[in-house]
Amino acid sequence: MKTSIPGRATQARDDTSPVRIVASSKDVPGRDGNPEATEITVAFEDNRFTSIVFGQYDQNLARVERRLGVVAQANGNHLTIKGPPEACQNARRVFENLYARVKQGQKITLGDVDGAMQESLLQGSLFPADDKVGRVTFGQISTRRRGVVRARNAAQDTYLQALRRDELVIAEGPAGTGKTWLAVGHAVQLLEQGTVERLILSRPAVEAGERLGFLPGDMREKVDPYLRPVFDALNDFMDPRLVERGLTTGMIEVAPLAFMRGRTLTKACVLLDEAQNATAMQMKMFLTRLGEGSRMIISGDPSQIDLPPAQKSGLVEAVDILAGLEGIGHVVFGEGDVVRHDLVARIVKAYEARSRAAKGEI
Repeated sequence: MKTSIPGRATQARDDTSPVRIVASSKDVPGRDGNPEATEITVAFEDNRFTSIVFGQYDQNLARVERRLGVVAQANGNHLTIKGPPEACQNARRVFENLYARVKQGQKITLGDVDGAMQESLLQGSLFPADDKVGRVTFGQISTRRRGVVRARNAAQDTYLQALRRDELVIAEGPAGTGKTWLAVGHAVQLLEQGTVERLILSRPAVEAGERLGFLPGDMREKVDPYLRPVFDALNDFMDPRLVERGLTTGMIEVAPLAFMRGRTLTKACVLLDEAQNATAMQMKMFLTRLGEGSRMIISGDPSQIDLPPAQKSGLVEAVDILAGLEGIGHVVFGEGDVVRHDLVARIVKAYEARSRAAKGEI
């Protein structure tokens, strides 16, 4: 895909791409002769897809306007973007990216719009003259039920790269950053590709303040309340009937962390969720279960440890001990990487600020 050259209309056509876009731009010079503002007009080829790109009641346009500080006006299949030159180029890349996804049959949500903006900002910082240099795109995973799922920020992109590269990956960070969800999606992809033969889901059975007492039922029913977030993600990427069948046949196994001792896990993708609540001994035991042809993914939030004060988190200790070891990926998410909801990001930021203030860091 070619991009527009300031002051010149270009027809972006790539025989290998389903996207056909005509774009033109003009600059408004400032007092120093440099462009003070830019107006870019983009004409998309197919009207059927532009309404999806712009969103219901143009909500996607409004979101890009607020985040990037531009004015975007739609008229049929034409889009006019006005504002600072760099912001306009970023906005153009966002809408071209979204249009390409829609033409490939992908759905667009507000989260996807946010992800496209993050990707555009990264492209602009790496390749200022992106009409001359190849573009960078965030990593993605693909499953039969969910289709293509693309990373929404640089941290998620790093996470997906680590999942593809390393046999053991540790992800830590606040709630809402997609650690568990992406791990489950990657695990399902490995299962569908035949890279692994089964999924093993584990989590420490530690109550977050409540006293649940004795839970009735078999092993799965006892642990189900603790693993419900993992099952929700699993149902996102697999047909619920296949999930039930997998649980029946053993292709998908629920294994409480305390019951993992003595096992050797081969040809399996093993997920440990809420790992901040594993003790140091439990974490060592879990890490040494890794068998031939297996992958292990550990995720947790060190700011939400529910262990007794005298016990050290196995996740925190493992990150320190295993730092720098070959074959182990470590990804840290920050408060700015929350993708669940804008309000969740603000809540996490407020708690982090209070925590830093209590430690005297600010």
